[in-house]
Amino acid sequence: MAEDLVLDTAIRDWVLIPLSVVMVLIGVLRYFVSKLMRSSPTPDAKMVKEGQIVIRARNLKAGANFIPPKSFRSRRFYFSNEENGLLHVPKDQAAQNPQAQMFSDPNMAMDMMKKNLSMIIPQTLTFAWVNFFFSGFVAAKIPFPLTQRFRSMLQNGIDLSTVDVSYVSSRSWYFLNLFGLRGLFSLILGDENAIDDTQRMMQMGGFGFDASKSLSAEKDGLDILQHEWVLPGFEHRAESVLRKLVQ
Repeated sequence: MAEDLVLDTAIRDWVLIPLSVVMVLIGVLRYFVSKLMRSSPTPDAKMVKEGQIVIRARNLKAGANFIPPKSFRSRRFYFSNEENGLLHVPKDQAAQNPQAQMFSDPNMAMDMMKKNLSMIIPQTLTFAWVNFFFSGFVAAKIPFPLTQRFRSMLQNGIDLSTVDVSYVSSRSWYFLNLFGLRGLFSLILGDENAIDDTQRMMQMGGFGFDASKSLSAEKDGLDILQHEWVLPGFEHRAESVLRKLVQ
């Protein structure tokens, strides 16, 4: 039988609130530090050109049915013909591995290392601080019942099977703040500046833009696209809709 605990208000004042405030302040500080450490690399003209070609090909696929068939065929030939099409990648042109490209460019490798350090060092120090000062506290309680599967996630650092699963330990509260403050950072720093540690962990082995694969994928998409012009008779359909609205 799970035991019901009465949480002391001192735990709220000296554990729960300070831990939450410190996590928010560290997240904001980490954002500005990473912004100061961020360099402004000179864009590669070839990579920018290939990226713009991919965007133009996607726009053509999105609005293909709004242009006449002859215009669509001429645009598709301009992009995907085998001689000098913009999306055509010669077979003898070996695509460079984006990971190898990252290590061959010292500036890109340095930027990646700075991003990883700006994430790893604050998290390590913060976890050591939480583990030293707040280990073993029951900090909060979830206001709804949970199953036993959530015990390992919500009661990290508490080895008591008799405590109800809805109680949250201080160490688990740290992890919940670490991965759950993206919405708050979006309000403070803006949507584009929101810090998402989950995405940063996934990007630690970050890969660059593979132009050859993107160009080939867009070329294949244009080749198999079935064009169907939707504008013939459009004025009659618009007239019928307007007549229904008037009636």
